[in-house]
Amino acid sequence: MTAHPPVAAHHLRARPRSAVIPLAAVCALVLGTALTGCAQQRDGDVYTVMNSSTDETYHRWDAEAMARCGERLGVTIEQQSVPASQVMTKALRMASSKSLPDIVQFDASEMPTFAEAGGLVDLRTLGLETEGIPEGIVDFGSYEGTYYGAARSVNTLALFYNKDILDAAGAEVPATWDELRRTAKKLTQGKRYGLALSAGGAEDGVFQFTPFMWSNGGDERDLDSPEVVEALDYWKALLEDGSLSKSTVNWTQADVNDQFMAGNAAMMINGPWQVETLNTKKSLNWEIARIPVPEPGADSVGPLGGAVLTVPDTGDPGRQKTAGRIVACMAGEEEQLTYALNSWMVPAHGEAAAQWREQVPELDALADQVAAARSRTAQLGAGWSGVSLALQSAFQSALTGQSSEAALKRAQQRATSGN
Repeated sequence: MTAHPPVAAHHLRARPRSAVIPLAAVCALVLGTALTGCAQQRDGDVYTVMNSSTDETYHRWDAEAMARCGERLGVTIEQQSVPASQVMTKALRMASSKSLPDIVQFDASEMPTFAEAGGLVDLRTLGLETEGIPEGIVDFGSYEGTYYGAARSVNTLALFYNKDILDAAGAEVPATWDELRRTAKKLTQGKRYGLALSAGGAEDGVFQFTPFMWSNGGDERDLDSPEVVEALDYWKALLEDGSLSKSTVNWTQADVNDQFMAGNAAMMINGPWQVETLNTKKSLNWEIARIPVPEPGADSVGPLGGAVLTVPDTGDPGRQKTAGRIVACMAGEEEQLTYALNSWMVPAHGEAAAQWREQVPELDALADQVAAARSRTAQLGAGWSGVSLALQSAFQSALTGQSSEAALKRAQQRATSGN
């Protein structure tokens, strides 16, 4: 790599199973607040944003953005950061006590749950527009066609590879599944595996499976279809070849990055939130490419990751209007570009993304991958969490001996029945 924006950090974090909250509970808490209004007395010129920026650098970047937007709008914006896995539960507790913040930054996969319960305001009614934002990213912040969440930046997955290892082996960067399998097998030597990926029993593993499922024509509404079975069989084949570690079923995406940095994997599937850590090892000559596809010429369809800024329905239209202006500022093109250059994410707005490409051309493959990426919740909304849990169990079963067909048939049953 050559150009290096300042720093980056993780942005897709797996939610523990205990964090999956029944929709009925969300509805009871959120609707009660939406109908009765917000009882808490608020300082008229102080607005609160709750996010998951507990990392020092992210917290500082957000504080700086809020200070700039506050100055432009003539208000004070305060930041309240909690761990990513606690944002939803914290928001629910605040809803029940009628003390919701003015703005909540949800992981985009969680936002539909709060929206379905009636707890969010349509951003278009607050003056926010979506012109210039790719359709996939608009869907990323929408629920049932209503635009509730504005993304500042998005991320997705790519194939990271150790250029020195591939060059020494005379190997080309793989572009198809067949090429990836052959190359991974060729690069597997001694304690070094050809490829590392996360198939752990958490959202990390599901996030990493979606490019294989979607690029092969699979669908989250039909988990036991031949296309999804074939994608999971492909993972099994890599494991049976010895190209993947048996520990793959336990690894998070952070673990995958650790293995790649330690020289224990020649390639990995991962995202831009690992770049800051990768760049701490100056001797590591890494590059990225789009995730290989089943057949030449097929689209490499990855998952969109990241967070969206939302305005909760607090029952105070005046404050909600100003909160919308704050969201518009923080998600404006100028702030998007600043945030993306800090974090290695890709700006959500098309023009800001074009400027970003000019400044970090070595990440073109990531921007290309984002252009074809999909929202995990676009088709299922709040139902995504049930599919995710079902797939997590399927990975554990299939990669430890059960047939992919049987594991995914059970996953479809679980996703449909909720058991």
